[in-house]
Amino acid sequence: MGLRQVVAMGGGGWTMQDPVLDRFVLSLTDARRPRICFVPTASGDHPASAGFHEAFPASGFDASILWLFDRTVADVGSFLGEQDIVYVGGGNTVSMLAIWRAHGVDVALRAASEAGVVLAGMSAGANCWFEASTTDSFLLGHADPLLDGLGLIAGSFTPHYDGEPARRPAVHRLVGSGALPDGYACDDFAAVHAVDGEVRASVASRAGARAFRVERNGDGISEVALEMRQLS
Repeated sequence: MGLRQVVAMGGGGWTMQDPVLDRFVLSLTDARRPRICFVPTASGDHPASAGFHEAFPASGFDASILWLFDRTVADVGSFLGEQDIVYVGGGNTVSMLAIWRAHGVDVALRAASEAGVVLAGMSAGANCWFEASTTDSFLLGHADPLLDGLGLIAGSFTPHYDGEPARRPAVHRLVGSGALPDGYACDDFAAVHAVDGEVRASVASRAGARAFRVERNGDGISEVALEMRQLS
C-alpha cells in the first residue's frame, strides 16, 4: 500500500493550457516512465480528449484513456490499478458519477488509491474525490450542492471559486446553512494536495490564485485563505 494522494484543481491543467499544475502532479510519482490514464467521462468522452498524450506536459510516459461511452476495457479495476496517475477531466459531475457507478469505476478508483495510484483532476475531476461539492451539473450558471461524491476526502470542494460568479456566494450560503459540509474552495489555477485523506498543502500555478478553507461558524461562515506554494 502506498500513500493515498489526490490533487484537486479548481481549474487548470492541460485542458486550460496550464502545464505547471500538471508537472506538480507528475512530481508525485517516482516512476521512471509513468503510466497516466485520462478519464474524460464528465465531458461525455469528448473527442478532443484523444489529444491528451500530445498536450500533457511530459515526455517518456505511457498515456491511455478510459473511454466509457464506447468502452473497450474489460477489467476496469485491473486497468486503473496498473496506472501511476489517473487524471480526471472536467464537465458534468453528476452524470460522471452516475456513469462511473454503473461501470464500477468508483470501486476501481478507491482500490487504485489504496494501492498508491495518484489521483488528480480539475473541476468535476476535483469534485469527485470529496464527500460533497458544488456543481453546475443541474443548471448552468448555478452552484448547487452535490452530496454523493466518492468520499476519499472528508468535507466539500468548490472549483472555479474566482472564475464563476455564482460559486462564492453559493458556498457561503450553503455552508452557513449546513446544506453543504465544511470544506475547501480553489480558484482557477490553484489546487489542494491531499495525502491519506487530509489536505496537506495548497499550490498555485499563477500569481494571485488562492485556496480557502470554508467552515460554518455560528450563523455564518469562516473563510480562511490557505498558505499557497507558488509553483514555477
